[in-house]
Amino acid sequence: MKLLSYQSDTGPRVAGVRQGGPNGSPAYVDLNRADPRIPPSMRELLAQWPEGLSRAAAAVKAGRALPAAGLKLLAPVPDPQKVICVGLNYADHAKESGAAIPAEPVIFSKFPTAVSAHDALIVLPSVSKCVDYEAELVVVIGRGGRHIPRERALDHVAGYCPGHDVSARDWQMHKSAGQWLLGKTFDTFAPFGPYLTTTDEVPDPNALEIALRLNGQVMQHSSTRQFIFKVQDLVAYISDVFTLTPGDVIFTGTPPGVGFARKPPVYLKPGDVCEVEIEGLGVLRNPVVAE
Repeated sequence: MKLLSYQSDTGPRVAGVRQGGPNGSPAYVDLNRADPRIPPSMRELLAQWPEGLSRAAAAVKAGRALPAAGLKLLAPVPDPQKVICVGLNYADHAKESGAAIPAEPVIFSKFPTAVSAHDALIVLPSVSKCVDYEAELVVVIGRGGRHIPRERALDHVAGYCPGHDVSARDWQMHKSAGQWLLGKTFDTFAPFGPYLTTTDEVPDPNALEIALRLNGQVMQHSSTRQFIFKVQDLVAYISDVFTLTPGDVIFTGTPPGVGFARKPPVYLKPGDVCEVEIEGLGVLRNPVVAE
C-alpha cells in the first residue's frame, strides 16, 4: 500500500493510493473520510501500526477518490518529531569522501523545518555556494520503542520513501570545527516522498536500486545492498540512545557520485531539477531555485 499526506482546507490529511484511476492514473482516497475510525493525520495513523494497516487498506479499496486536480502533496510525514540521518553508510561513498569505513553508524540530524515534499522547491541559501545532492532511502517508523532488538527492528518500520539529503558542503566541512548540523538543515534540505510504501510491498529494504538524476543525467546509481549498516542495524543502534516514536524518519546514507567528490565539483544551481528514484518506491522530484 502507498500512503501520502496532502494539504486540505483544514490542514494536512492522509490518503491512500489506489491504482486504476481515469486513464490509468492513480486515484487518491482520503482514509478518514472513507472510514472515520482512521485518524486524519499520518503520525496518528502510524501510531496504530501495524493494527491500522488492514483498516487503511480496506478504506483505499472502498473510498471515494479525491479530485486529482490541484491536490497539493506534502511530505508523507509532514511533521516528524525527529529527522535522523546516517553518514558514510556506503563503503564506496566513504572512499570517495576520503573517510575510513566507520566501525559504528555515523549519526546526525536535521530539524523538522528542513522537511519538504515531492515537487517542492529546493531553495539554495544565499549564505552557501556549495550545495550538494544526496539520494537516500528514508525509513519511516511505525511502532516506536527503545532498545529495539536487531532481530525485531524491521517490525517497527512502517514503510519507505525516496529521500534527498541536500547538503551545504561549505558549512558542513569548511566552517571552523565543521558544522554538520547547520550544513544539513537549511529549510527545504530534507525532501522525501512522494508517498510512503508500506513494508508489505518491500520484501528487503537492503536490496533496492537507488539513483539520482540531475537534469536527466544519472549522477548516482547503486543499491542498498552496498549498505555498511543495514536498516535493522540502524534502528537497533539508534534506539539504544533515544526512544523512536511513530513518524520518525531515518535518512540511511547516500551512495557514491556526490557533487563535491567530482572533479571538478558539481553543485546545485538555480534551474536544476533533481530526481531520486528507488526501486518500487517511486520518484522524488524537486526543482532548484535561489533564495
